[in-house]
Amino acid sequence: MINPVDSLRLLPWSSPDGKPCYLAGDGNGYVSRLADSMEVAQLSLAAELIEEARPILIRRTWAFDELHGLASELTAALVEVHRVAESRGARLPVPDDDESDGDIAPGHGDGGEPRLSADTFE
Repeated sequence: MINPVDSLRLLPWSSPDGKPCYLAGDGNGYVSRLADSMEVAQLSLAAELIEEARPILIRRTWAFDELHGLASELTAALVEVHRVAESRGARLPVPDDDESDGDIAPGHGDGGEPRLSADTFE
């Protein structure tokens, strides 16, 4: 028997007072599909903000208001993406002890682009 607490899903939104929201269930209901759609939208927005940020940061000449606005938007997107990562990570199956991920190159195991190095914007 599965413990219902073990199968709670962290939802991609907070309560009005800022507390995390959770959903119990098999992941096939209306709220689960709504949460999936919202996660996709949040990740898409974060990707768009990254593309906006790159030229601004590379330019190295920005107004305080421009940089402050970008930092605020990126911080909000990072909070959302972090919540999505926590939620999805909590739903991953726990690997057996004999499984190894040693053959995955750092920064390339998630199917996305390699991570940016610190000298990217220098």
